[in-house]
Amino acid sequence: MKWKNSLASAESWAGEISNLEEKNKLAEKISGKIKDGEVIGVGSGSTAYLALKAISKRVKQEGLEVLAVPTSKEALLNCSMLGLKTTTLSAAKPDWGFDGADEVDSNNRLIKGRGGALFAEKLVMASAPKTYILVDESKFVDRLGEKFPVPLEVDPRAIHLVETRLAQFPIQGVKLRMAKSKDGPVITESGNLILDVRFKKISNEMEKELSFIPGVIETGLFISYSVEILTV
Repeated sequence: MKWKNSLASAESWAGEISNLEEKNKLAEKISGKIKDGEVIGVGSGSTAYLALKAISKRVKQEGLEVLAVPTSKEALLNCSMLGLKTTTLSAAKPDWGFDGADEVDSNNRLIKGRGGALFAEKLVMASAPKTYILVDESKFVDRLGEKFPVPLEVDPRAIHLVETRLAQFPIQGVKLRMAKSKDGPVITESGNLILDVRFKKISNEMEKELSFIPGVIETGLFISYSVEILTV
């Protein structure tokens, strides 16, 4: 039995979506890759939301059996609203996945995490043989960190320790991410806080080096993962 209330069928993406035409083209590209019986990792953000809509349409039209592994409560709600069946990493390994990115450099190194779901996104990406990264031209940068800081998901007990240890890195500044629709800081789905860190430069080793700091749950650096960049 399905829920009949208004929230169960209401779109859960609020606000205007930038570069809508490009993102809709990317959504159609990714929906064409779906095969019957597959398990797919589902990213978060506006491009991933549009891709989900296109995938849902194809699943319904062709009667496909597809399972989605959402990377956030946002993605889970969208799957539910669109009628896509979901599963978890505990129950299934993704055949492939798709997601967006905040920045992409010429070596396919990524910054992700503006939406705060970096921990689950990295778990799903690391579990899938390949992840398609759906980006428009605005996401490409000459230098990683050029437009956005690197998010660090941090245990609340460790924020002072982590900030102190970050002084060993080439940083320009550290900010605790504050919420916009609630008082206080952003709380991630795992109950952690997010530090947004500006770096003067980002090396290939920095993802691992930051992860060694006690209290850092995950970083928004995605380096050397099996990704294919999709754009229009």
